[in-house]
Amino acid sequence: MRFMMSYDLMETARNMNQWLGASALSMASYPAFSAIPNPALSWMAGWGEVTERTFQRMTVKPDWGIHSFTCEDGKDHLVEVTPVVERDFGDLLHFCVAGRKEQPRKVLVVAPMSGHYATLLRSTVTSLLVNCEVYITDWHNARDIPVSAGKFDIEDYTLYLVDFMRELGPDTHVVAVCQPAPLTLAATAYLAEQDPDAQPSSLTLIGGPVDPDATPTEVTDFGRRVTMGQLEETMIQRVGFKYKGVGRKVYPGLLQLSSFMSMNMDRHSQAFSDQIQRASRGEASDHDAHNRFYDEYLAVMDMTAEFYLSTVERVFKSREIARNEFIVDGHKVDMGAITDVAVKTVEGANDDISAPGQCIAALDLCTGLPDSKKASHVEPGAGHYGIFAGRSWRDNIRPLVIDFMDANSRKPKAAAKPKATKGQAKLSAVKS
Repeated sequence: MRFMMSYDLMETARNMNQWLGASALSMASYPAFSAIPNPALSWMAGWGEVTERTFQRMTVKPDWGIHSFTCEDGKDHLVEVTPVVERDFGDLLHFCVAGRKEQPRKVLVVAPMSGHYATLLRSTVTSLLVNCEVYITDWHNARDIPVSAGKFDIEDYTLYLVDFMRELGPDTHVVAVCQPAPLTLAATAYLAEQDPDAQPSSLTLIGGPVDPDATPTEVTDFGRRVTMGQLEETMIQRVGFKYKGVGRKVYPGLLQLSSFMSMNMDRHSQAFSDQIQRASRGEASDHDAHNRFYDEYLAVMDMTAEFYLSTVERVFKSREIARNEFIVDGHKVDMGAITDVAVKTVEGANDDISAPGQCIAALDLCTGLPDSKKASHVEPGAGHYGIFAGRSWRDNIRPLVIDFMDANSRKPKAAAKPKATKGQAKLSAVKS
C-alpha cells in the first residue's frame, strides 16, 4: 500500500502543477487586465502556458504523426499504421503506404523500452519509409496493463522479439536501437538454435549496451554502485487506483523522467526559461523547436518492475549476455550459434549513454559468424540520439545500413506444395 500511495502522490503533484499553469494563464489573460499593460502579467501568461503544456504532456502518448508520405511519383500517399501482432505488453505495427508497390526491403525496428514510447523513433521510421516496408515494436505503458496479464521481464521481452521475427519471416532486416540491442542479439541466437529458418537476413545494433563494462559511463557506474535492494526500495512503486494496472509494480515514468532531467539539469532549466520568455512575447508556437522536442521527451511510460530490475541485474551487473551466459525460458542461449545472419554495429563517438565499445562487443560474441558477415561503424561527433535520429543518421548512418541490408538480403523459402490426395490424383489421370 505504501508504494501505491507514493505513486498517487507523484501523480497528484503533476496534476497540481498542470492546474497551476492553467490557472496562471487564465488569470493573466483576463480581458480587463489588457487595459493596463504590465510585463508581469505577460510573464505570468508565458509561465502558465509553458507549465501547463509541460505537465500535461507527461501522461499523453504522442501520436506517430506520419499521416502521408511523398512517393517517387511525386504524389502524397496516405500512411496507415496497422497492428500485425497484438499482445498484452506490446504490438508489432506496420506502416502501410497506400497505393505504393511493396518495397524491396522489409525492416523491423526494435524500439527501446526505457521510459519513452516507440514514437521517439518517428524520424527514424520516416527516413526508412523512403524505400523500405517498415515494422516497429510498440511497447505498452505498464500502468494500463492489468495485473492479470502476468509478469514481463527481459526473458519475456526476448520471446516477444522471437515471435515478431517469426511472423515477418527470414527476409527481414532487424534494426535494434539502444536498450534492446543485447536482447535482440539474444533473440536472434535463440532462433538460430530453435528455428533456423526464421532467422532474419541481417541484424543492425545501434548504440546498445551489449557489454556495459567495455567502456564505463555514468549509467554503468550507477548500475554497479547501487544494490538491487536499494533499487527496489527507491525506484519501484505500485500503480495507483486511477489506471487499469492498479496494483502492478512498476518503475514509474515520472520517476524516470526526473532521472533523465537531472543528468542535464542546467541545459533543461535554461531551455524552459527561454521558452517562457518567448511565450510571454508571443513568439512561441505549437510546433516550434522547443515544443517539438519536449512534447516527445516529456511523454514517459511506466516499465514493469520485473523488466527494469532484471535488466539492471542480468544485463548490467551479471553481464549475462556479454559473458554468453543468458538463459531464456530455461534454455541457455549461445551467441555463437549465429552463423548465417549478418551483424552490424553502429556507435557514436560522443555517446555518453552507451559509449563506443559497448555495442561492438556483439561481434566478438558471434564466434560462429564469418568476418565477411560482420561490420561496424563509429560516427564521429555523434551523441546517443544522433546515431538514430538527426543529420548524422540521415546523411551518414542510414545509407550505410541500407547498403548493409542490400548486401545481405535473402528471399524466404518457397512454401512446399501440398501433396495431392488420392481423389485429386485420379482426376488428374482421367484428364490426361
